Amino acid sequence: MLSNTVSREGVVQLLAPSGLQRLFSRDALTVGPGVGSVAGTGYDLRRPRIGRRRRGMVTFEKVPSDEGKELMNNGMFGSNHRPQDSIKRRKRLAYNVMQRELGLGGNGRQNNANRLMKQDLIPESVPDTIIHYSARCYSGQFSDDGNFFFSCAQDFRVRMYDTSNPYHWKYYKSVVYPYGQWTITDASLSPDNRFLAYSSIRSIVCLASTDPNNDAEPHLLDFSNIGPNQNLRGFHTIFGIWSIRFSGDGREIVAGTGDNSVYVYDIERRQSILRIPGHQDDVNAVCFGDSQSPHILYSGSDDTTLKVWDRRSMGDRREAGVFIGHTEGLTYVDSKGDGRYVLSNGKDQTAKLWDLRKMYSKEKAERWDPLAHSTRFEYRSNAFDFDDWQPHPLDCSLVTFRGHKVLKTLIRCHFSPPGSTDSRYVYSGSYDGSVYVWNMDATLKAKIDVLKATRDSRPRGSSRSDYYWEGGGSWMTCVRDASWHPNAPIIAATSWNGWGTSQGTCSVHTWNDGLEDDEAEPKVGRRVDAQLQHDERLYNSSDSSDDDLF
Repeated sequence: MLSNTVSREGVVQLLAPSGLQRLFSRDALTVGPGVGSVAGTGYDLRRPRIGRRRRGMVTFEKVPSDEGKELMNNGMFGSNHRPQDSIKRRKRLAYNVMQRELGLGGNGRQNNANRLMKQDLIPESVPDTIIHYSARCYSGQFSDDGNFFFSCAQDFRVRMYDTSNPYHWKYYKSVVYPYGQWTITDASLSPDNRFLAYSSIRSIVCLASTDPNNDAEPHLLDFSNIGPNQNLRGFHTIFGIWSIRFSGDGREIVAGTGDNSVYVYDIERRQSILRIPGHQDDVNAVCFGDSQSPHILYSGSDDTTLKVWDRRSMGDRREAGVFIGHTEGLTYVDSKGDGRYVLSNGKDQTAKLWDLRKMYSKEKAERWDPLAHSTRFEYRSNAFDFDDWQPHPLDCSLVTFRGHKVLKTLIRCHFSPPGSTDSRYVYSGSYDGSVYVWNMDATLKAKIDVLKATRDSRPRGSSRSDYYWEGGGSWMTCVRDASWHPNAPIIAATSWNGWGTSQGTCSVHTWNDGLEDDEAEPKVGRRVDAQLQHDERLYNSSDSSDDDLF
């Protein structure tokens, strides 16, 4: 039977290194007298210690988020139904159409009804078109006016499409990245749609004309060409570029790179005019704060931080602020364009919404090691262990979105556009083959099942298209990027897709009021090649060569 006290010899043993290790281990116990406690110390050796940080899904953020509900209710993200319109057993869409056609209410009510109708038209899983590529698709985006779409694939080609009629795409042209490494990592369209910049894991960005009659070779922009008076400490002339964005005036390109830096390149001068070695690891994502000013930059890194840079006060290379909350590296950053809200995707399997008014100052952020709460999760080869996850004690994000999988590659997230959705949602690709659409309160609004929509949409042949990279050659889908059309209820999802995800697709999903099929032509679910040509070989099981198809 245990005694209420410990002898002098016992105290000596406890003070020995092995004893101290037992005393302060997670099984050692809390302050409080009792049987088994060390006399005069209050340490109880039997009961679990109180105050240990909790782990796992029980520590996840509250859903729905109170902060997100407030954003939805105050009109910052979309419109809200008026109380008098909340009539049971009545379809809201039909009711709003009736209100509009009858001209009921003033201009304010009519405008609100129109916005409500647009934001409720969520694209669905049934695809209108599935565009097949012979290589993995890494990104694809509509232009700001919706008249243009481009997709980037691992065959170092960027394919451009005329989407001025968003329901009837036309193939435009293709451009190539010469001497690329591994894949095209990113692309960005100039504000006037005249030029497309695209990058690879090199310090060179290609700048190509979008004019279909212009067959000239792309201009090569060397981001390692540093202008005078730049900080060259730790600078390497060989680095890869993970992310690029045009400025709102089209004169500059910002890049996030593998040498832990942010670069700003002046297209007219043909040189980098600013290098910010501001992170402790790769900078996977960059963007400008808004289209009206090139002064504010955002950068997201594998060091788990999202940093804000103001170029008007960069004399000492100090960031304007830091967002802390992700526990693993960031994969993408998107700005709402209002100079206030920012969205990020992280390898901790979360997307987070941030408010510039809540960022930490550099002085406060420097008190903490950004990697102190990271496991350095290797997302390319492992599944994420939610049982071991802990919330970041300094998390300053507004809303956290969960459910998607950020694995294998730098999966992207976005704000939904104001034109077609009234900025109501955020959305992201996912390794599980879906596009997740969330309300701002972190509740799931919709899930577009690209895996189901594209499964077996090309034959299993004997060509190089059947290199089974993963999954033993089964059909797999990883949605790496998605783009919501600015004016129509359409989402284009670019994916690793096919047998073992060794090929790629761009699937076009529209709102169709829940119908699985229609009687119009062309039929939904049509399969085309990269140039939008119908090919019967995509519908049969005979062997076919990817080189012939694409």
